[in-house]
Amino acid sequence: MANILVVDDELGIRDLLSEILNDEGHAVEVAENAAAARLARHAARPDLVLLDIWMPDTDGVTLLKEWASAGLLNMPVIMMSGHATIDTAVEATRIGAQAFLEKPITLQKLLKAVEQALSRKPAATPGHKSSTSVVTQDVGAHSAPDAQAVVLPGSHQSFELELPLRDARDAFERAYFEFHLAQENGSMTRVADKTGLERTHLYRKLKQLGIDLSKSKRSA
Repeated sequence: MANILVVDDELGIRDLLSEILNDEGHAVEVAENAAAARLARHAARPDLVLLDIWMPDTDGVTLLKEWASAGLLNMPVIMMSGHATIDTAVEATRIGAQAFLEKPITLQKLLKAVEQALSRKPAATPGHKSSTSVVTQDVGAHSAPDAQAVVLPGSHQSFELELPLRDARDAFERAYFEFHLAQENGSMTRVADKTGLERTHLYRKLKQLGIDLSKSKRSA
C-alpha cells in the first residue's frame, strides 16, 4: 500500500479522504496549506499527493509548479478542485499533474484515480514527459507511453498536449461542451448554468468551436 499526502485547507475534506484511503490500507498524511505540504512532502516522502487547487496561502498549481521547477515532482500528483476552469486543468497537467478530480469527489472516482496514478510512472519533472489524464468521472482512454494527454471526463478521447496551446484548448473545449450537451440532453439553459456561461456567450462559443447543434435535439 502507498503513503499518500492529502493537501486541502478544508478539514472535512481532509478527514473524509483520509478515512477512505486508510480503509483501503494506505498510510495518509495531511496538510492544511502549501507551507505544511512542503514540510510533509520532505518528511514523509509520499508515493502520491492529492493537492487542492484553491488554498489561502499558495494555490495548488503554484505549489505544483514550484515542485516541478525544483525537480521535486518525483511522485504522482492528483489535483482537486470544485471551481477550476479547463485552462487550470490543462495548465496543471502540462506542469506534471497526472490527474484532476472535480469536487465533490465520490468514492469510486477517488479510488480509480488513486489506483491509476500509483500504477503510472512518477509525474513529469522538467525535460521529462509522462502520461497524464484529467479524471472526474469514468476514465477509459489509453494514451501513448510517451505522450502527454488530457482525457475528458466520461470520455474515451484523449488530447495531445504537444499541440500549440490554441489548438489544444479548442479541441479540449469542443469535447467539453459536447460532453455537457449530451449530459444535459441538449438543454442550452442547463448547459449555460453548468458551465457558468451566459446563453448568448454559450451560443457564440459553440459556433466558434464548430459544434453542430442540429445533430441532436436542443431544447431551451
